[in-house]
Amino acid sequence: MTGFLTSRAALPLVAVAAALLGAGGTWLASRASGGSEVRDYLLAHPEVIPEAMQKLQEKRNAQVIAANRADILTPVGSAWAGNPKGDVTVVEYLDYNCTYCRASLPIVDQLVAADPKVKVIYRELPVLSQESETAARYAIVAGRQGKYRALHAALYAGGPLTEASMDKALLTAGLDPATVKEQAKTASVEAAIKTNLSLMRPLGITGTPTWVIGDRVVSSVMSLEDMRDAIAAARAK
Repeated sequence: MTGFLTSRAALPLVAVAAALLGAGGTWLASRASGGSEVRDYLLAHPEVIPEAMQKLQEKRNAQVIAANRADILTPVGSAWAGNPKGDVTVVEYLDYNCTYCRASLPIVDQLVAADPKVKVIYRELPVLSQESETAARYAIVAGRQGKYRALHAALYAGGPLTEASMDKALLTAGLDPATVKEQAKTASVEAAIKTNLSLMRPLGITGTPTWVIGDRVVSSVMSLEDMRDAIAAARAK
């Protein structure tokens, strides 16, 4: 392979930059027919490429979110926290066997305490184990019974999921284990989980926790500061 970018390879990136960046993108588009100028510009300003690609991804995310708004931004019963009429919604896709999701629990609590205008929605994404799916089913049932937050906390407090730890969590949350287990087998619970899993590829979800904040999708642990920055960016749009 010779050179950094040929003019032909650079043109798609130029189009992205021109469409999504400001004055620099306009200048770049006007020079797009000159291969050497394009190459020289990108070599001198490599930060244009990731910035433009990030904005393009956010644009695509916005389209996916808009097309699946109810499935992403409507909580299952009581599976939410914060301000029910919040101006920005933070969606967390989680797995109850995920240690990083467990580590995010106090961060979300701090966010809700610090920002009275934010709404947090919890969505089940059981990808790590069979126990993850069982816990997700129980959580959906708990959400429909208005006891999501209690079970959410109890499941994480129990550590790695086992049948015994999940039974204990159900009792701690004030739920009847036999009733929850029966309801967890229903087709509507199965459908709720399948809907969440079906959005992994469209949203670019690569693991848990994954956060949807405005048009951003982040598959990693986020610090409180990072969350607040993302929320501020969403509010500014």
